[in-house]
Amino acid sequence: MFAALLKTVIRSGGLCIIDSTGRPHLIGDGSPPLVAVRVASRRTDFQLALNPSLMIGEAYMDGTLTIDSGSLYDFIDILARNMAHQDDNAWMALLGRGRRLIKQYNPIAKARRNVATHYDLSGDLYRLFLDNDQQYSCAYFRTPDDTLEQAQENKKRHIAAKLILDRPGLKILDIGSGWGGLALYLARVADADVTGLTLSVEQHKVSQDRAAAAGLADRVRFELRDYRQETGHYDRIVSVGMFEHVGKRNYNDFFRVLGNLLNPDGVALLHAIGDAGIPGAINPFIRKHIFPGADAPSLSELFTSVEASGLFTTDLEILRLHYAETLLRWRQRVAVHRSEIVDIYDERFFRMWEFYLTLCEIGFRRRTNMVFQLQLAKTWDRVPITRDYMFDAERRLTNAPHSEAETHRL
Repeated sequence: MFAALLKTVIRSGGLCIIDSTGRPHLIGDGSPPLVAVRVASRRTDFQLALNPSLMIGEAYMDGTLTIDSGSLYDFIDILARNMAHQDDNAWMALLGRGRRLIKQYNPIAKARRNVATHYDLSGDLYRLFLDNDQQYSCAYFRTPDDTLEQAQENKKRHIAAKLILDRPGLKILDIGSGWGGLALYLARVADADVTGLTLSVEQHKVSQDRAAAAGLADRVRFELRDYRQETGHYDRIVSVGMFEHVGKRNYNDFFRVLGNLLNPDGVALLHAIGDAGIPGAINPFIRKHIFPGADAPSLSELFTSVEASGLFTTDLEILRLHYAETLLRWRQRVAVHRSEIVDIYDERFFRMWEFYLTLCEIGFRRRTNMVFQLQLAKTWDRVPITRDYMFDAERRLTNAPHSEAETHRL
């Protein structure tokens, strides 16, 4: 059944599905890449045909779908390159339309549980594949040869430039502050007072320890609090890699809260994953096993909510392949550290993580995944009318001695 389903979709690439009886089913036009995939049982075959978007990942995790030749990357790449034909199959078209109707509801208690599922995993896991500042979001590659560490430094400078850090003592709010690297960086380069918000107990502890070790605890603090519970007022607000967890039903509320927290002459910068296509839900495997409650907005959904908030969009940048390059480097590091990850968890967890990173990388290379950086202000004339100020600020930060050498690492 799974092979018959794929035959209606796969036009290019050479795919061989070996069913539970050992019979091969050749699919595609035979062009590279060439991949052979084995399905362990009739039950697995039925599950794959019933809900391929979820079950391909689950079967790979469980070892009931294995790669006989070629690689997992090549297999998913073949599927992604042929997704334009999915509407040729009525069942896959129906599944796709059903997912587009889903709009996540994300109250505070559920948000805390969702965050704990992913971000409170072992710190040893993240240290194995992230950069040494543990930036768990899209890096910014100025050149193809940038290391992951260089690209994550680039990202922090790029964001800082857009925040217009034009005077010391700015009060900055970091919504979704991760392990604290960006908050510490902004405090250092702008002599700013920074408050970071997180729902992850593990990240909160690490961030506080880092601020104390850096001698910045007097002006960098981290709160275990939802953004909807924040009551302060800030000159700058930044949020990196958090908006994906807000939930589509809460977009209007998010921007309303942003407007309430931002001072009249303030500037905000939102860095998040989006979808360059029509509104829809994220992949069900990612939602179930990796980021429960997560979503990625289309630009139409994003701007509908921004417009309702009364905030002005003063700049938008689309980062197209930067996350693909980030995920590639994470995936390579995970492969190198396979035995350590298996020791921390188990083989099934490793395959889940491998599938997650591979699926997401290909989503940014082949599908409509992208990252956007949205700059917002309360007044139309708050931001300079050309982007020259960004480039000038980025150059200054690049040449500043504190940009890398003085950043405290984990």
